Amino acid sequence: MLIVIGRVEARPDTIDRILELGLAHVQRFRLEPGCILHSIHRDVENELLVVFIEQWEDTKALEDHFHVPASGKFVREAAALALRAPEMSIFEAEIASIGNPAAEKRRS
Repeated sequence: MLIVIGRVEARPDTIDRILELGLAHVQRFRLEPGCILHSIHRDVENELLVVFIEQWEDTKALEDHFHVPASGKFVREAAALALRAPEMSIFEAEIASIGNPAAEKRRS
């Protein structure tokens, strides 16, 4: 599984447009094959910071996503509206076999 974290810091006059574009982006791409999660979040400490979290089944699914024209268009539009260049990190991950303390606490 791959996890992608993207960050875009908007200018004060562009935050509403970035949120609008970002929401449309995640809603569109949630339907792609191999997409497990595609979400948009606004930072509560910096109202101009928008964070995207994605989970993909495998490298092929993510590469296919990057080759969809609308994906590149979103990145270009968001970059034009951003205070600075957007950031993206990609991580390889696997489900951990450790217990979930939160779930265990609910059972007690």
